[in-house]
Amino acid sequence: MTALKKVILFTDTDGRARFRDEWVALSEGTPQSQLSPLLPSGGYQLRQSPVGFRSSFHCTGATQWLFVLSGQMEIFLQDGSSRIFGPGEFFYSADTLPEGATFDATVHGHWSRQVGPDPLVTLFVRD
Repeated sequence: MTALKKVILFTDTDGRARFRDEWVALSEGTPQSQLSPLLPSGGYQLRQSPVGFRSSFHCTGATQWLFVLSGQMEIFLQDGSSRIFGPGEFFYSADTLPEGATFDATVHGHWSRQVGPDPLVTLFVRD
């Protein structure tokens, strides 16, 4: 069985955002058109961020998939690590604020920026 890598940005037990990889099975379709099972969604948004865009530390408000359509996006974590996602790449954003916590920009969340010469265009698909 073939699978696609699902990068997950999540909130760990210490309240800090981390990355982990899981696999989405492509268990449906045909050998020429392999499909995952149908996944739920609750709507989508498109976003364009200009060259030079940079966010502040924040948590994801609602779990969602993020697909990079054009340009590049770099995601930074509190531990100083980062990952760059380019056109055709995606990740699942689930680094929500722990229940009962008050947001602390020195502990929680991630920040992102546009990288390279092209504006960043992304598609957000909510659960």
